[in-house]
Amino acid sequence: MTTYTAFDGHRRIASGPLPLVAGQCKSLLDEHSDAQPIIYDDTTGQSRDVDYRGSLQEVLGRLTSPETEAPVKRGPGRPRLGVVAREVTLLPRHWDWLATQPGGASVALRRLVESASRDAAPADRRRQLREAVDRVMFALAGDLPHYEEASRAFHRHEPERFAEWTAAWPDDVRDYVTTLATRAEGAE
Repeated sequence: MTTYTAFDGHRRIASGPLPLVAGQCKSLLDEHSDAQPIIYDDTTGQSRDVDYRGSLQEVLGRLTSPETEAPVKRGPGRPRLGVVAREVTLLPRHWDWLATQPGGASVALRRLVESASRDAAPADRRRQLREAVDRVMFALAGDLPHYEEASRAFHRHEPERFAEWTAAWPDDVRDYVTTLATRAEGAE
């Protein structure tokens, strides 16, 4: 399940499932209309837009995520397989090889893509986690002292130096960025 973390400036508001975090942000905004909460996806580091207008139930009712979306009901008939036709440009020798494969070019290409995506999954996960650290660190700490040095230490896989450069950052920012960085390093 995807988790989220919300900040108001450099102060962490909440962490957890989206409805819980959005509810905490709504409460903060109800008490302090000048607050500017931002919710980050802990996996991607991307910010999540939430419409806080109305009651808490209305705010939560507008939330959609892969975990909260209802399955789409299908009508009678043959189920759609989700196949999308797009143009593929290959050299003649590639088309010649694909023509000799069992099932034809489409089946062979699907098999190749499945195999490549399965083989690349660990590297893709590491890259995604490292990009999340970059996004969050830039958004929360881009204006803090030693941001660039901390970023370089992170990308050089120097956790001790990273800790030194982030030591003076606000506790909530430092702890969150360190948690994401540790998760990314653990995926190596």
